[in-house]
Amino acid sequence: MGYILNLAMKLATHHPADRRTKNEHAVLQRIKKSMPRGGISLGGLHLGIGDDAALFQPTKGCEQVLTCDWFLEGTHFLRDKHPPDSVGWKCLARAVSDIAAMGGVPRCFLLSLALPETHTRSWLSKFMRGLSRAAARFGCVLAGGDTTCRQDILVSVTVVGEVSSGKALLRSGAKPGDVLFVSGRLGGAALGLHLLRKSKGRLNLQNLLLRKHLYSEPRLALGHFLAEKRLASAMMDLSDGLSTDLPRLCAASKVGARVHAVQIPVVLPREHAAAPQNPLQLALHGGDDYELLFTVPKRKLKLLPRAYQGTPLTAMGEITKDRGLLLINATGKGISLENRGWDPFRGTR
Repeated sequence: MGYILNLAMKLATHHPADRRTKNEHAVLQRIKKSMPRGGISLGGLHLGIGDDAALFQPTKGCEQVLTCDWFLEGTHFLRDKHPPDSVGWKCLARAVSDIAAMGGVPRCFLLSLALPETHTRSWLSKFMRGLSRAAARFGCVLAGGDTTCRQDILVSVTVVGEVSSGKALLRSGAKPGDVLFVSGRLGGAALGLHLLRKSKGRLNLQNLLLRKHLYSEPRLALGHFLAEKRLASAMMDLSDGLSTDLPRLCAASKVGARVHAVQIPVVLPREHAAAPQNPLQLALHGGDDYELLFTVPKRKLKLLPRAYQGTPLTAMGEITKDRGLLLINATGKGISLENRGWDPFRGTR
C-alpha cells in the first residue's frame, strides 16, 4: 500500500481575477498544459495535479529523499537579465542537485509560485517551457503546488526522490586519509553571472559560461553511480562555493581538510580573460556550480574513473584528523581557508 504524501495542489491565486488571466483556473491550466504528459504512475506518482493532494508510492527497496529550495528575484535571478525559461529550468535543477548529492534519483516535485499579474501570460509561458524541459531531462514529474499574486517573483520547489536503502551518501562519512574529489570545473557559473550582468541586448547562449550559470546541470548520473558502487564515503553539492561548502562537509564528519590550490580545477585561461577575479578566487568563492564534492577512501581509488560520462573527476586534497581547513599553495605553504562564499545572511558575493 502506497504512502500518501500531502502534496497540495490548490494553486489558489489569492487575489481578484485579473484581466490578463481571467481567473486562477486559467493560471492552473497554463501550468498544467505546459508540463510533459505521462502515465498516471510515472515516477511513482499515482495521483497528481487536480486534487487536494497527490499520491506517491515509493519503489520497493528504496528510501525517500526530500528537499526544497527557494529561487527568488533579486537574490537568485534578475528579472531584466535572466531569460524566463532559464528561471524555470534552474529553479528545478538547483533542488534536483540536492538529490544528486545524496546519490538519489528524483521522482516528482511541487512548485510554489508567486508572480505579478503582468507576468501570468508570456513570462509564465516561457518560464514553464524551461521548467518542462528540466522536468523531462531529470525524469521528475510535477505533482502539485501553489500560486499567488505578488509584485516580485518568488519560486519554491520541493523534490521527492529515492535512493537504494542503506546507500544514501551523507556529509558525515568522511574519514582521515580519504581523498577529496570534485566533479567538473569550478568558477564557471560565477563568471557566467558576471558576463550576464555586463550583457546588453540578445544573449549568446552558445557561450558555455553563460549556459553554466543559466542552465545548471545537476550531476545525477554521477551521484547515483558513486552511491550504487559505494565508492564515496561522503558527498554534497557545491552551491555556495568551495570555501563555504567544504567546511560544512568537514563539520558534519568531524574532520579537517588540506586542499592543494594547484589541483583545484578552475575555468580555462581563454574563459577568464574578462573575469573580475582570478580563476582560483572564482573557484573557491564563486558558488552556483552545482558540481559534486566527495571523498573516497584510498583503498577504492583504483575503482574510480578519471571521468564519468565526460565529466572530469579531480583529486584536489585529503581529509585530515586535524579539524582545520588549509589551502596549500604551489610552494607547499598552508594558509587557513577563508570562508568567503555565498551566505544570504552575510550579504552578496
